[in-house]
Amino acid sequence: MTHDHLDTPVRAASRPFGRVLTAMVTPFTADGALDLDGAARLAEHLVTEQGNDALVVNGTTGESPTTTDAEKERLIRTVVETVGERARVVAGVGTNDTRHTIELAATAEKAGAHGLLVVTPYYNKPPQAGLLRHFTEVADSSGLPVMVYDIPHRAGVPIETETLVRLAEHGRIVAVKDAKNDITATSWVTSRTDLAFYSGDDASTLPALAVGCVGVVGTSTHFTGADTKRMIEAYDAGDTATALALHRRLLPLFTGIFRTQGTILVKAGLNASKLPAGPVRSPLVEATEDEFAQLRADCAAAGLPLPE
Repeated sequence: MTHDHLDTPVRAASRPFGRVLTAMVTPFTADGALDLDGAARLAEHLVTEQGNDALVVNGTTGESPTTTDAEKERLIRTVVETVGERARVVAGVGTNDTRHTIELAATAEKAGAHGLLVVTPYYNKPPQAGLLRHFTEVADSSGLPVMVYDIPHRAGVPIETETLVRLAEHGRIVAVKDAKNDITATSWVTSRTDLAFYSGDDASTLPALAVGCVGVVGTSTHFTGADTKRMIEAYDAGDTATALALHRRLLPLFTGIFRTQGTILVKAGLNASKLPAGPVRSPLVEATEDEFAQLRADCAAAGLPLPE
């Protein structure tokens, strides 16, 4: 297979997707159907009110394990049509099947996505040679820039430093969503490559900036996006005191959103805020009364109280 665009590098900016990206939940109607009107309104809110530079759709937070390929395509098109001229739209296309991932990447590109998020193949635990081939073949197949998603506690296998260094040689592999929680490994990769590292753990964003990360792909950023952006901008400006103060204020929600599976609490908070979210799909379950009460307390502690 040959591609005319294979030798065209897209690595040009140190922040190819901006500073703050939210892994957007996928709104559903009360009966569990895809809510495209709600998706458009939520995307608008996240860009206009929460200051997101980019949105990730069809990620795990977007319940990608339980949405169909057709639903994924419709969601990309809707979000691109709504905010695509003001924010980057990154499509989650990663699966544990390279062929299926390539198919989803092609569909996302045709639907107007600006980039691809490709997670480590999960459950089948390929060796590093398999990971290298998987990410390379996906990047070879598409004209879009790729963000590799390193999350060993879900995928079952880390992307080792040497593998990331090799992947950085590819012209279209430009970024990493780093949820490994290994600051030393992150430091080695950022010192040896020009990959744009984005924290994949909300609470680790500020310390990650110190070792060369450029932003965050967040979950709590459905609510903390504007303040998280201020935190990063303060750090960039050398105002570490302000950055640290914001980090400490937001910490209850950075961490609290993960007291149970993050999508569950994001949707509970959005529903309470009269923003589009709706129910979760099985096997996820709705937040309990106690979980919601704790979320309310965490939001208040972060200075971002939910409506009564």
